[in-house]
Order: sequence, then structure tokens, then C-alpha cells
Amino acid sequence: MDSQRRRHGSAVKLRQPAVPSGPSRSLGRSMPRAASVYVCSDCGQESARWSGQCPGCGEWNTLVEESRAPEPEGGRRGRSRAARRAAAGAAGVAGAAGAPGAAGASAAAGAAGAAGASGSATRGAAVSPVALGAIAAEEQRRLSTGVGELDAVLGGGLVPGSLVLIGGAPGIGKSTLTTMALANLVAAGHRTLYVSAEESAAQIRLRAERLTEAAALRIPVIAETDLDAVCATLELERPEVCVIDSVQTLYAAELSGAPGSVGQVREVTGAIMEVAKALGIAVLLVGHVTKEGSLAGPRVLEHLVDCVLQFEGERERTYRTVRAVKNRFGSTNEVAVFEMRDDGLVEVLDASARFVAEATRAPGSVVLCSMEGSRPLLVEVQALVARSELVPPRRVVSGLDRNRVALVLAVLGRHAGIGLGASDVFVNVVGGVRVDEPGVDLAVALAVASAARGVCLSGSGDAPLACFGELGLTGELRTVAHPDRRLGEAAKFGLGSVVEPATCPTLRAALAAALGRAPAVVAA
Repeated sequence: MDSQRRRHGSAVKLRQPAVPSGPSRSLGRSMPRAASVYVCSDCGQESARWSGQCPGCGEWNTLVEESRAPEPEGGRRGRSRAARRAAAGAAGVAGAAGAPGAAGASAAAGAAGAAGASGSATRGAAVSPVALGAIAAEEQRRLSTGVGELDAVLGGGLVPGSLVLIGGAPGIGKSTLTTMALANLVAAGHRTLYVSAEESAAQIRLRAERLTEAAALRIPVIAETDLDAVCATLELERPEVCVIDSVQTLYAAELSGAPGSVGQVREVTGAIMEVAKALGIAVLLVGHVTKEGSLAGPRVLEHLVDCVLQFEGERERTYRTVRAVKNRFGSTNEVAVFEMRDDGLVEVLDASARFVAEATRAPGSVVLCSMEGSRPLLVEVQALVARSELVPPRRVVSGLDRNRVALVLAVLGRHAGIGLGASDVFVNVVGGVRVDEPGVDLAVALAVASAARGVCLSGSGDAPLACFGELGLTGELRTVAHPDRRLGEAAKFGLGSVVEPATCPTLRAALAAALGRAPAVVAA
């Protein structure tokens, strides 16, 4: 037993950690910081380790690993670029003052050290609030881009000192539109600058030669990706309007993250915003989009800018739409329609005329009186119903919300007796236009019912049938915004027969007016 106790005692002693006899140095030693950090691409939340869900915004699979930038000596990491420039300028003035300036600088350094020692106990100076009525309202001066549709979406033109973010799929025409705007501004005598971080100057020249604007070749251009060089050029040239293509390809040298990362995009946008606001430069930022179609980069990018424009359309189609998602200087109810040609983008001033002229009068076709913001637009909605050989049958939708089409099909089967459980349904908005409003429900219902019955929907005379209205779950039709504008646009093109909630309060009444007789109700 004694031998066992001695063995156990020695074992216990071996397990005990060694305690240094002298003063401990490990108590004051901090753990080394991680070389990388995980940043959420949506909200910018930083986390020390990766997880599937962001702890800040709750989104999934948004944490991206980034290298942590080293702490600068003598200042914190979040120090602004303007503060660093001010400090550098003050140092230069002190150095040029000679020996007396050096003594003054030493005294100033001592005072700064004393202030820094007591900085934790002091607070910033209070600011007196001013009533809104006492603030002088200045009229915003705007710069016309020469593109009427773009000016309408912007609210009347570009505001000096504003940041406009233009997002869209690759090849949709973002660079072409900004080049056209700069060419018109140059022709009007304004100072401009094109900053290309993706293409070379020779590639930009080739694109400018295809445009009809003669002043396109007079646009000043630089091909640069370094943020400091771009900011220095802006301060030297002081243009009135600047295009940066794109914000995801610029990089800040003091950050170790790759261009396009959350930290880089945030730093680049913040630095450009400081220069633009200080010098009154209207900046057009070209941004990338994700595969889902949303703007790439952190959500803070959309909060920093003054206006967000979404460039929509399909590259295979000729029509493009530009709508404002956010606009601090105008309305978000405007939309611009363009047509892509060999010589650039051409404004479509009357898009309804083209869509109505191309509308077919076959079964499954109907004209929708839609609203794009405050602008009425007539578009053709087509549907095709075919017997399915798959279980479950296919539901293919283009230009509409898939869930909304599924809702309309369910209401058709329950309240109109048109069951489509064994059929493939294809719904398309002609021309590559996307419609995101509740007034499209009735157009989808009439087009699908016409395709399922094989009956043409004809209005007065030889004109196609027009309609609009929101469809309720109980089979009723609800009114939508601006019915007078929709009816006026339909009458403008000779569409006298319009099926709407005011004349047809239920879906069955609308089908009876469009198809000629009410369908028999069949149990779903």
C-alpha cells in the first residue's frame, strides 16, 4: 500500500503545472490576435470563427474569411482617410517652419499627449440643435445627363456631391449608359472623368467609337485600381461628374483583403464619398450583382450612396429597364425603358406602342395595363397550357413572381373550375419586361384560361383585350393603384374593351366577359 501511495503521489505531482518562483510575466501577456476574421457580406458583422448563420443579421452562408489588417502605429484602425491627410498636412507645415516650428511642434506634441492621457475622462463639445424651419432651404442644382429617360429616373438630373450606384448583370449596358451620359456632359461643357478599374483605356475607346455621340472620344479616362491614386486624381482634376467602373475592383492598400471583399468595398466607398462631398463631385458608381440579381457587396454600400439604380433586362432581348430602388433627391416611382442597338442604348419614349403592335391575338394572349412607378405601360402576357407527362407538372414563369402565378392557378382551380393539376403551365411577359405589381393577377388568370380553353380573347373590333386587377383568395377582384391612368393608356391605343374590377367584381364575371360565357364550376 505504501508503495502504491508513493506512486500515486508522484503521479499527482507530475500532473501539477509548474509555478515560476519569480514574478509572473504571463499575467500581462495578451493572446495573439487571429490573422483572419470572418465578415458577413450582407451586414458587415465580424466574427472570430466561422458559422453557417450570421450572428448579426441571421442570414445563412454569408460569412467570408478576410485577413485582418495590422493596427497602425500611433492610432486606431478605424481612423478616417481625411484625418490621416489632415495629420500629414499638419506635419508638413510644422516641418517647414524650421527650428522654432520644431519647438512648437514639440510643445504641441506634449499638449496632445496630456490631452490623450485625460481623453477617457473628457467628452466632445456639445452642439446646439437648430429648428428645421430656421434652416435656409437651398434649391438643388442638377446636371442634365442628356439622356431624358435617365434624368427622369434620377429626379431631374445629377445632384453635385451625390453618389449614384448603378447595378446590373454583366453585359446589360451599364458602361454604355454611363459613357453616353459623360459624352453628353462633355458636349455641354462640363468637366468629366471616367475611372476604369476593369478595362483598359483602349477598350473604352473601342466602346466610345460605337456610340453616336461625337463627344464620346473627348472623355478623359484613367485606368487605375489603387484607391489613393483615384482620390488624388479627383482632388487634382476636380471634375463635375465622375464614373467609377466598378467599385468592387478598386482596392485600398492599407487593407489586406482582396478587392471586392466587405472591408475593401466599405473603405473604397467611404473614401470616395468623402472626396465627392467635399469637392461637390457627382459620382456614378458601377456595381456588380450576385447570381440572384441583388447588388453584390455589403448592405452598407446601399446605405452610403444617395441613389440606387437597378438595370434590368435580358441580354438576349433588346429592351432594358432602369428603375430607382432608392433616391434621396427624387421619387422611386419612375422607370426608364431603353432599346439596345449596335450604336448604343436608344430611349424608348413610347414603349406601349411597340408592345401593343406586336401583341398576338391567339389563345393565351392578353394585354396588361400595368404601372411602372407613375408611368402606365401596356405589355403582353402570354400563357401556354399543355398536357404533362411529369409528376408533378411543370410551372415555368418568366417576367413574373413564380409564387404569385401559383396563387392565381390555385384560385382558378377552386373558384373558376379550371383545374390544371395534370397540365404544364408556361407564363411569359413578352419583351423581357419584369412586372412586380398585384395588378398582373387578372392578366395571368385570363391568359391561362384562354390557353386552357383554346379561345381567343378579343376586345372591341380587331383590337386585343386589355385587363388589370388584383385577384383575392376568395375569387374577388380588388382595385389597384391608378386605374384612371391605366384606362387612359388603353384608350390611347384603341383598346376600348378593358376588363377591370370596377366592371367585373369577381373572377367568374371577368371570365364570362372575356370568354363569352361563365365556365362551369368543377370540384378541385
